Amino acid sequence: MFVISFIENRTVLLCQFRKQAPSEGDAISIKGRKGKVVTVESVDDKHIHVQVALKTIDKTKLAALDNSKKKKK
Repeated sequence: MFVISFIENRTVLLCQFRKQAPSEGDAISIKGRKGKVVTVESVDDKHIHVQVALKTIDKTKLAALDNSKKKKK
């Protein structure tokens, strides 16, 4: 069993207690956001740091879709 810390840009996103560590290039979903494993670094025999690159969400496109639903006066 390993303690795995998922990290993005020096920010710890999630710490989990798992039987297996993910490998580099694996697709992963954390807190509803999709991404890929960039690097896997073993700190101790039980601690592993996993660098993750999550896909960015463009909020300007989401706001433009909501404007079409508003009532016009």
